Amino acid sequence: MEAVNVRELVREDPALASGSVSRLEKVIASPQLTEARQELALLEEEVEKSKQPSDDLLVRAGIVSFALARHRMAERYLSEPKKNGVASFYLGLVYTAMERHAEAEAQFEKAAKEGFDQVECTMRKAGAVRTQGRLDEALKVLRSVAKQGAGRAEYSFQMGCILADQGDSYGAIEYFERAVDMDPHHSRALFRLAAENALRGNDEEAIRLYEQSLSRPPLYLGALLNLGLLYEDQEHYSAASYCFRRVLDVDPTHARARLYLRDIEATDDMYYDEESARQEARMEQLLSRPVTDFELSVRSRNCLQAMNIFTLGDLTQVTEQDLLGGKNFGETSLQEIREMMEAHGLSVGENLTKTRRIPSFMPQDLSPQEQAVLTKPIAELALSVRARKCMSRLGLQSVSELVTKTPDELLSTRNFGVTSLNEIRARLGELGLKLRND
Repeated sequence: MEAVNVRELVREDPALASGSVSRLEKVIASPQLTEARQELALLEEEVEKSKQPSDDLLVRAGIVSFALARHRMAERYLSEPKKNGVASFYLGLVYTAMERHAEAEAQFEKAAKEGFDQVECTMRKAGAVRTQGRLDEALKVLRSVAKQGAGRAEYSFQMGCILADQGDSYGAIEYFERAVDMDPHHSRALFRLAAENALRGNDEEAIRLYEQSLSRPPLYLGALLNLGLLYEDQEHYSAASYCFRRVLDVDPTHARARLYLRDIEATDDMYYDEESARQEARMEQLLSRPVTDFELSVRSRNCLQAMNIFTLGDLTQVTEQDLLGGKNFGETSLQEIREMMEAHGLSVGENLTKTRRIPSFMPQDLSPQEQAVLTKPIAELALSVRARKCMSRLGLQSVSELVTKTPDELLSTRNFGVTSLNEIRARLGELGLKLRND
């Protein structure tokens, strides 16, 4: 990108004062970011020195502050001008970023009355209404500008958000993709697409989308956090550390970023045996192979299925007596199983100490409500990327399986630190549950 006169842009560009920030966004996404920060500092100084700063000065300072994710500062500047549509609109964006959605809704309505782009204001208002849980009203508001707004990326994004909140994830993805097709730098649509891919285990695509969402301001701290966690999961610790430091650079009080960074720094003192890790991965893959992959007799296969034994790993967690206790399972079937296991360097019952723990409760002892809580999939706990990955590594699918684990067992999992443990405790606490021995 060709260098821009940042001082001239911030001080004199009429487009900035009218709410067009495309040139400013390019500057902030370029090596000229430091210049933009310096100019903001000069604007702040000028505002402080002026007894009665002009609306133009306040709007410029507010827009630059917002683009640099200095939300409290932006709120201060943009709330001062009276009857200024640009100030009201950007104050609405600031309130949205600060999750003060009722105030954002009011500001978008105000901006439209004060002459700012009415279609844009209405679409943003629909988003503020939606985040307050009024889905039907949000859809009605958005559709009121369908004719004028359907060709805009923001319209597709807001429609995707409504569909997502209604539970139509595939419909939502289609609209998010449409928004990105219209605007490859639509950070919020890219963020939602990245989150959907991360949820489905498509980490490489999620990383690409998060990186793309951060290519233009305003800086989305949620994208930086999630990208950092994905980098960490792939053991790109320096990249993960950079993401968390960027969050703290914007908001030094951000508790989660500080905890995540502390976990990253702790890995510097950890010894990582790459060969042992590879062997462990190969063993995990072997133990997860279904018994149906091997040539067993029909009787042996049916007996194993009847005993809920589906993988080689399951066979390492039962005794030969357990097998012989199964209906129609005799010495011939046992010998067949022994030979199959020995061919892969395994033996029946070798992992008895790792047997899946039987819960300390029995289903018949629980009320229907308690059973519903315990059978809830872990995916519904809304865990962070890091915690969700660790649950996947442990093979945990439901809350009932999670509560059989001790804190120490969870902490022994790669990339699972105290931050993730506290997150799990908090989620279980909301359900009235605890980890074993907690």
